Amino acid sequence: MLITATIVTLNEERNLPRALESLACVDEVVVVDSGSTDRTVEIARAYGARVIEQKWLGYAAQKNLAAAAATHDWILALDADESLSELLQAEIMALRPTDPGVFGFRFPRRAQYLGGWIAHSGWYPDAKIRLYDRRRGRWVGEYVHESVRVDGTPGDLTGDLHHFTCASLEEHRRTMERYTSLAAEELRAQGRRSSALRLLLSPPATFLKTYLLQQGFRDGYRGYLIAKMAARYVYLKHSKTR
Repeated sequence: MLITATIVTLNEERNLPRALESLACVDEVVVVDSGSTDRTVEIARAYGARVIEQKWLGYAAQKNLAAAAATHDWILALDADESLSELLQAEIMALRPTDPGVFGFRFPRRAQYLGGWIAHSGWYPDAKIRLYDRRRGRWVGEYVHESVRVDGTPGDLTGDLHHFTCASLEEHRRTMERYTSLAAEELRAQGRRSSALRLLLSPPATFLKTYLLQQGFRDGYRGYLIAKMAARYVYLKHSKTR
């Protein structure tokens, strides 16, 4: 079982070294860059990655292009702001000499937010399929929240994929503006509309779900901020859709 790791990038000089340093368990790294103006490409090549420059096609399309460019059929797909925990690296190494019997593996993703790890708030375990056979799986989702879909039921690994999210509230706000615009575009493309009632009721319902039902309060002040920003996300998405 030979594995190619794929990463799509745009101005990721801050995050990319951490991601690349966690990939000793793979046979090849392919970085698809969409026009970085910082040291991203230089860093990728310094770590031995093969770099492909490609104008941005959209999240799923860009990641499928990266998988198609790989030398090997098994793909380990990372975002630049992610890295493999030591346990997850060891589990992937243990898979390599085996016949996996499935076409993909999912594993939990643990987020670091404002400098602290989040264990609740609907953010964990947040299991994702990121290791898959490209012959029987691919990325889907035209706008936002893209994911890997594989034939059959995937296997499960227990090690965490570490996700280094926003280091500041301002960064969170900027990210939210971009993603809510994409989410609104997706809703309109599907012919869905947002009512005034939904715009009024969805944000407080989202806050209560995140903070109480999903136990965001157990994440301290970070959990409160996550719930507050989740409510704002819903408000912006429906407001932009209208």
